[in-house]
Amino acid sequence: MASLTASRFVSRSSNFGSSGASSFETKTLSAQNGLRSQTATHSGLRALNHVDVLQLRTKARVAARESRRKGSKPESLATFPVIKCGSGMNLVFAGAEVGPWSKTGGLGDVLGGLPSAMAAIGHRVMTIAPRYDQYKDSWDTEVIAQVKVGDRIETVRFFHCYKRGVDRVFIDHPMFLEKAALEAPRILNLHNKFFSGPYGEDVVFIANDWHTALLPCYLKSMYKPRGMYKSAKVAFCIHNIAYQGRFAYADFSLLNLPDSFRGSFDFMD
Repeated sequence: MASLTASRFVSRSSNFGSSGASSFETKTLSAQNGLRSQTATHSGLRALNHVDVLQLRTKARVAARESRRKGSKPESLATFPVIKCGSGMNLVFAGAEVGPWSKTGGLGDVLGGLPSAMAAIGHRVMTIAPRYDQYKDSWDTEVIAQVKVGDRIETVRFFHCYKRGVDRVFIDHPMFLEKAALEAPRILNLHNKFFSGPYGEDVVFIANDWHTALLPCYLKSMYKPRGMYKSAKVAFCIHNIAYQGRFAYADFSLLNLPDSFRGSFDFMD
């Protein structure tokens, strides 16, 4: 229908040009008709797409009613991915926010949805985020870790809940500590109907944004030299390059990192 309307505009334009109109008038009308044809085509395509969507919805409802009548599952439910035990990797997502418990933007959406999708295809998945509030669905694991921050020893407590195939771990401390995130896979003894026990040291950490940027530094400088996390890997993901997490060099002493890492924090602006 849309193409027929467009061709009708073109034929009128041709007839007008042959009736003695000036070349300028012919070009102007042709341009106007061209815009009309684009609008008509665009509107026509939108209408066709709308009809297609309605047809798909109608077919889906008919298929669902037919499957219920036969006593079988609808195709949309029968093909939904199920969690498979022991067929993937141990993935540990670390970030400053995780939806729906805490979210200010896209990072919370990523840590809220992507881990569940990875669990659905067979991976054992954990997310680690700060415990900003007393989340009613997370329970106290009664596991405590002590980590060094500057000259102080900080005590960290872990909270946990299991939702949609993912172990949601929350670090209960005023500061979010990457060292605590590195301890969680080793010391938390988590159980569900698919997996049991600690994650261990054969894991892949997915660190997100500058809040967790120290995680690979601690892994390389503190854990691997002591023979821990020998086969562990880290993927560092930056979701917004505008937020660098830049601090003064005077704060470097608080990180408990070797001086050899000082050059890793240079930023040429």
